Amino acid sequence: MFKFFTERKWYVWAWLGTIIILSSLWVQVQIDVKINEWFGEFYDMIQKALGEPNSITITEYWASLLSFITLAGLYVALAVAISFFTAHFLFRWRTAMVEWYHSVYDKARTIEGASQRVQEDTIKFSRIMEGLGTSFIEAVMIIVEFIPILFGLSIGIPIFFFGDWEYGLITGALIWSVGGTLFLIILGLILRLVGVEYDLQKQEAAYRKILVIAEDDGTVRPKRLEELFDDVRKIHYLSYLRYLYFNIGRVAYLQANVLSAYVFLAPAIVAGVVTLGVMQQIIRAFGRVEGSMQYLLRAWPTIIELASVYKRLREFENKIEKNIQDEKTGIVR
Repeated sequence: MFKFFTERKWYVWAWLGTIIILSSLWVQVQIDVKINEWFGEFYDMIQKALGEPNSITITEYWASLLSFITLAGLYVALAVAISFFTAHFLFRWRTAMVEWYHSVYDKARTIEGASQRVQEDTIKFSRIMEGLGTSFIEAVMIIVEFIPILFGLSIGIPIFFFGDWEYGLITGALIWSVGGTLFLIILGLILRLVGVEYDLQKQEAAYRKILVIAEDDGTVRPKRLEELFDDVRKIHYLSYLRYLYFNIGRVAYLQANVLSAYVFLAPAIVAGVVTLGVMQQIIRAFGRVEGSMQYLLRAWPTIIELASVYKRLREFENKIEKNIQDEKTGIVR
């Protein structure tokens, strides 16, 4: 799966491409920081204008909006460009995988579900990595950049439960985010979501294979097709039930998450010790840090699918390696 990074043929795309993607994500995070600063200044201006009529000019108002449009335009242009580049980067990664599978397909074709591994799982792997990989890196960068901002904004502000402790807001975000994430990870492990996804794909592969055989072999019994589809039906129903339990916890937590920043800021808001602009900056920075810390929670269904794809491809490659070793040693199976 990772020959893309070890074969000389792909060095430029693999390593230079990685640097370009990481650099672009970092620039996007810097623009996001500037947008957060804009929110503080803009809402302070709004508060001033509403509290004291004609205290700002229409020119100042339009200039403020124009500055946001400029920042947002840069962010959108960069996001679109890097999304296009990342798609090409990951297709090259998939190509590196597929080329190796093609080169050893005479050893792989006898393995159960070989065609599905080479065609379907490689494209799933690249598509999942396109969203999951870049969003994970961006989440880490956001945490690194926004925690100092959140810390600076929360100094001297009373925080629910933590009082005037200067690390209260960051600690609150950490406890809420990590606690919720751990809860859902444990719930996912208890429900064996990765295992269910793996079994589901395995049953689908067996069903698909017999359908392909039945296209050319008229002796395949219809009853056998029904038996295999019964297995498919059972694993899907089990998957639906387990995801129902998981989503009850996940959706409930995410809904409660909407109010978390306002709960922690309640003493400061009631006491009136923050301006509207500072409050908006804090809430947005808190949301960015909290959202990044909750990356695993939000991406958990996709992570489960990626883990399942990785498990299938790793198992497939291990069997290919075993077949190659058997051929070298003269073992016939």
